[in-house]
Amino acid sequence: MQRINPQVDEYLQARSGNQREIMLLLDQMLMTYPGVVRKMRFKVPFYDRKSWICYLNPLKKDAVELAFIRGNIMNDEAGLLVANGRKLVKGLQFSGVDDIPFELLNLYIEEALRLDDLSKPMIALRKKK
Repeated sequence: MQRINPQVDEYLQARSGNQREIMLLLDQMLMTYPGVVRKMRFKVPFYDRKSWICYLNPLKKDAVELAFIRGNIMNDEAGLLVANGRKLVKGLQFSGVDDIPFELLNLYIEEALRLDDLSKPMIALRKKK
């Protein structure tokens, strides 16, 4: 699967203000991890390896959420993950690049990737249907 995806690039470039800055930075960070690929799903960029890991969710007031698919089982000692009424997905919300705690963000991404490593590949899940 290709790591380069023109649809994601177009989506990111079409954003404006803080959302564009935040999304470009998060996209760049996520793509540094081995095996991570990106694809447009449900009109937003998703990041996968064996299965869906996270997605970039534009929020009102020019903010962005990095939403983790398995957020409900992620280690959250810092207490930064927000559920917003969702049962599985939890995310980190940023209103500006200066708000991003990069060291903690890397820990959250690494935790999401660790959980992905423990999951069954999406192909195996599809065959069981």
